[in-house]
Amino acid sequence: MLVGVTMAMPAGAHATSCTLPERINPPRSGSIPAPDQVRRMAISGYTLALSWTPQYCARAEGYDMQCDPRIGRFGFVLHGLWPDGKTRDGRNSWPQFCAPAPPVSREVIAQNLCMMPSIRLMQHQWAKHGTCMAKTPEDYYARARAVYQGIRLPDMGWLAAQRRITAGKVAGVVARVNPGMTLDMIRVQTSRYGLLTELWICLDSGFRPAPCPVGKAGVSPNARIAIRTGY
Repeated sequence: MLVGVTMAMPAGAHATSCTLPERINPPRSGSIPAPDQVRRMAISGYTLALSWTPQYCARAEGYDMQCDPRIGRFGFVLHGLWPDGKTRDGRNSWPQFCAPAPPVSREVIAQNLCMMPSIRLMQHQWAKHGTCMAKTPEDYYARARAVYQGIRLPDMGWLAAQRRITAGKVAGVVARVNPGMTLDMIRVQTSRYGLLTELWICLDSGFRPAPCPVGKAGVSPNARIAIRTGY
């Protein structure tokens, strides 16, 4: 069942509309991480990870809220806002599972489901990443929402129709619609077959776009890619 309320999406969200489910069931607390999964360290910056819905839904199995047209028509949705850091020997790393993670409330889910249309993912991101940078789910998702809504996204239908698309071209188009952003602040992720899956935007400690750390994952700027547009 769906609520008779359609939420208009901000321009940066790259979605046409989103209708909240009538019933929102808060998730259970996630399983307690093993001791070797807990990793605490100073935060040096952040990564905003955006998932491209048409490619995600092409591989989804069974019912998935993100792929349900009754819920919305999504483009880039939030995969997560991830704190970054360095190990004691200077290697790039990230903190995770820093504290117990109570379930995300119905109110927080309702506020953010159109940005991250998966209740289970919302709990997981809070547990794994949010506990290392915020005291509550409310604080974590308020920060994530502000950063997410502050990123402008290009017309992906137009971009998909271009000839000879490369990862660098995708990053360049994203950079051009975000004043002050440059190609070295963006990492493009693809499937093993070269289909766009995600964009990662590197941020400094003040949540402003910044050059990505050396070695940050992503395909080569010269890599040929394709962009799926329908789902």
